[in-house]
Amino acid sequence: MQPYRLVATATVLTAMLGITVAHLAVMSIDLGSEFIKIALVKPGIPMEIITNDDSARKTANIVCLRNGDRMFGNPAEHCASKYPSNAFWYLTQIVGKMHDDPAVTQYQKRFPYYQLVKDKERGTTLFKINDETQYSPEELLAMILEKARQYAETFADQPIKDVVITVPSYFNQAERRAVLMAAELGGLNVLQLIGDNAAVALNYGVFRRKQFSNVTQHIMFYDMGASSTTATIVAYQVVKMKEGSRVVENPQLTIKGVGFDKELGGLEISMRLRDHLAKYFNKNKKTKADLYTNHRAMTKLLREAEHVKKILSANVDHMAQVEGLLEEEDFKMKVSREELEKMCDDMFPRVTRVIDDALKTSELTREEISDVILMGGGTRIPKVQTLLQEYLGGVELGKSINTDEAAALGAVYQAANLGKGFKVLTFGIKEANMYPIVVEFEKQRGEDSSTEASKVIKRTLFGRMNPYPQKKVMTFNKHFKDFTFNVTYGDLDFLPAAEAEVMRNLQGQINEISLRGVAEAYAKHTDAQEAKGIKAHFRMDESGILNLDLVETVFEKEDDEKSTWSKLGDTLSGLFGSTEGNDTADSQEPVGGGNGEPEKTKSDQSESGNEEEKFSKEKEEHKEEQPAEENADEDKTDNQKEESDKGDDKEKEQTEKPKEDKKKKDDKNGDKKDEEKKDDGEKKPKVVLVKENITTEASVNDIKPPSKEALRAMKKKLADLTARDNDRKALEKAKNELEAFVYEMTDRLSQKTYEKCSTEEEREKLRTMLQEASDWLYEVEEGTPKEKYIEKLKGLKKAMKELEFRVKEMKERPEAIAALNSMLNHSKVFLASIKNISSMEPEDAMFSAVEIETLEKLINETEDWKKTSVAEQKKIPAHEKPKLVLEDISLKMQALDREVKYLINKAKTWKPKSKPKASKTNKTTSNNDTVPEADDIAGEKTEDIPAEDETAEEVKEQKEEKSSKKQKDKTTKASEEPEVTLELPPADESQTAKEETTTQKPKDKVTHDAGDL
Repeated sequence: MQPYRLVATATVLTAMLGITVAHLAVMSIDLGSEFIKIALVKPGIPMEIITNDDSARKTANIVCLRNGDRMFGNPAEHCASKYPSNAFWYLTQIVGKMHDDPAVTQYQKRFPYYQLVKDKERGTTLFKINDETQYSPEELLAMILEKARQYAETFADQPIKDVVITVPSYFNQAERRAVLMAAELGGLNVLQLIGDNAAVALNYGVFRRKQFSNVTQHIMFYDMGASSTTATIVAYQVVKMKEGSRVVENPQLTIKGVGFDKELGGLEISMRLRDHLAKYFNKNKKTKADLYTNHRAMTKLLREAEHVKKILSANVDHMAQVEGLLEEEDFKMKVSREELEKMCDDMFPRVTRVIDDALKTSELTREEISDVILMGGGTRIPKVQTLLQEYLGGVELGKSINTDEAAALGAVYQAANLGKGFKVLTFGIKEANMYPIVVEFEKQRGEDSSTEASKVIKRTLFGRMNPYPQKKVMTFNKHFKDFTFNVTYGDLDFLPAAEAEVMRNLQGQINEISLRGVAEAYAKHTDAQEAKGIKAHFRMDESGILNLDLVETVFEKEDDEKSTWSKLGDTLSGLFGSTEGNDTADSQEPVGGGNGEPEKTKSDQSESGNEEEKFSKEKEEHKEEQPAEENADEDKTDNQKEESDKGDDKEKEQTEKPKEDKKKKDDKNGDKKDEEKKDDGEKKPKVVLVKENITTEASVNDIKPPSKEALRAMKKKLADLTARDNDRKALEKAKNELEAFVYEMTDRLSQKTYEKCSTEEEREKLRTMLQEASDWLYEVEEGTPKEKYIEKLKGLKKAMKELEFRVKEMKERPEAIAALNSMLNHSKVFLASIKNISSMEPEDAMFSAVEIETLEKLINETEDWKKTSVAEQKKIPAHEKPKLVLEDISLKMQALDREVKYLINKAKTWKPKSKPKASKTNKTTSNNDTVPEADDIAGEKTEDIPAEDETAEEVKEQKEEKSSKKQKDKTTKASEEPEVTLELPPADESQTAKEETTTQKPKDKVTHDAGDL
């Protein structure tokens, strides 16, 4: 597996901007139907899967609401076993769907204990909790996404907003918008909705980027999840991309073909196994009640069916058992793998059908697929693997990626690419549009054809499997009055008949767009040379959602009069007798147009087109009607690349010519060309484009968004629930802290140290207080506020304070006295050394007599204080307040440390008045004892510099001054703006890289040791 690097670069800006490295963090959420996985990247934490409160790397996609409290993950699953109607899961199956959708009916059939009602305003479904409370799927999903954000913020220890969320590739426009709304309600800023298949493909590719070349490799990803099955064919290829002003080669993945089955998944297998177990229980039951009517029992049986299904993937049989399933009756039944496969006989032919669909849409054959990678828990079923191997001709099925975490890691890589402050190795992504989108409008009728039947024109805007992000422009050049057009789904025959019919009827019309002010725009520009029509600018963004950015009318006009700047240029050119000014004036952009706004020339239009080509290289031209004789005035979809491509071709041809030829031609024909340009400019008036914006009124018709008031009410409802959750957490924290303190102090009172530092009467009093607090904890009413617990804990700590102080003093006093003795010994050695130096050269002494006397006096006073205090402390019993306390010892040590450090620093910077002769050996006394140099006393080693060399002495002084300045001016570093570069280790390493810090917390006590002496 190829390691890859993700480099995160962040600049610490000024305090005014308030932007620091700590703010750089992005996350991803793999939104599965059964589980969610969360990944995070930030400086110091490379791509990492986030664990939940139970330290699990994946979290159940479920939320439980009971008595106003919310539970997530494992607690919510346990809640579902007891109160199934209060726990909501598999929400992605009904989010963004109408209440009359068969998918909602199937959901109600699988989970009959939910009360699903119709939203009268939007037509979607609602979960009815009680007469006063109802929740939409988007609100419940928002709660789960908000909890995922809290998990990430707890792990990163900072707020996080930016996220990339994975969604099934077959999600339509309404479903994608519903996920975005849920994320907004959950307080998240969605950078992109990425298809789960594309996220997996990206994670697969970033580890193998060096294996790709200009030759396309086709790899199939087969994903059988909890609720659906998808086969995706991905093309990997190294392509040229434009990065700023450079053209570089980077790998890119393109979704070429997708086949999906929304009903083929692990949940359907579990449901069938659950029903099999339920039939067996009813057949052999010893209870009066029917198992199917007991929702709690059926939920328990579903969880057991999930467990048995997983076990049978590795074993041929297993014993299913549930204690107290119904009326305290236990359930036990042996299930074999063969029985499970018989239950799903009709499902297995659909396993390979999605592969056929993917191959058909990609127009590839099985032989062109180089590898097949398995994803999803359903692919662990032996029967599924056997069918895939037989169908693919014995091709080895790849299991080289983590099926649980690949999508989350691929999405967080994309999040780092889109987020601020991160720089990643570029890996292009081209997703594919699953459902064709067309524009419908009525053909404009003439004034005399009032009785003529209207004709509806349909033009494909984004075809099936069109890559996105992409921009397209639809031109209406036969409409001169206000009109309306619809954006709908196109040919859906590739879907199953029932599903296609539902999509046409319930969500067929995506948008209805009305254009206002068309006639006025045309009337305003009657002097135009040519009307280019009405242009509607559409964009399918990175999330696969269609947007209408702009609608405008475009006219061509002749610019007969020169602009003001052109006239000024001509005047100046005439004054200086230059011909270059005329050329410049001819190329000037016109200042104003028919509407009084600045206009763009053709070259500007070309540059504008190049900017739009970032999203796609494909622009299509469509005609309103097929007959050739009507093509001249039909509505069409413009190809914005024509002018820019022509300009690029001309530029390319010019750059390919040798420089020598160009210079020669410029020298020979320069004057001639100038004259020709001038003549052409006089003969051909300049044509400019004039644009007039058209007012649009757009409405969403598939799934209507909630009104502003309804959206505000949703946010308030969720905010109130979050506030209640926070209050409950604070209350639980206060309870736990009080309970822990009671247990810990009760245990400590029986320890020998505490017994020695207290009297029996004092301990008995404290035990009584602790026991009363313990009893209060069990007897307190349920609604008691957290302030009561905090107040109770505060009182207990106050009562224990004196005893805790005496215990701490007794434990730490010996170590503190030992440290003081060590400092006194070091100080005495240092005092003897400086006395010896001063006696050798009294005229040029390094230290003055006052300094030596001051240190000696401080040492003697400290030693006397220590002897007196220790002797007095020995006379005081341990259960009384001590006289020799740690704070006093620390003050004495700081005083010694401060005085010695002053003298050491002086020795480092001291210079003798009379320069001694150069010598490589130290001076010796009459007793042949070596006298240390000043630098040796200071604990540093310096080079011997000849006294005669004045320049070397000055260099040494400058170095020492710089060194001293660096030590003193530490605060200047905080005002700088360093660039922080973080690298990810190879992704297969299990441990997360830790941030290296270069600053240390200053110590308050001893800051020198024997090495300084």
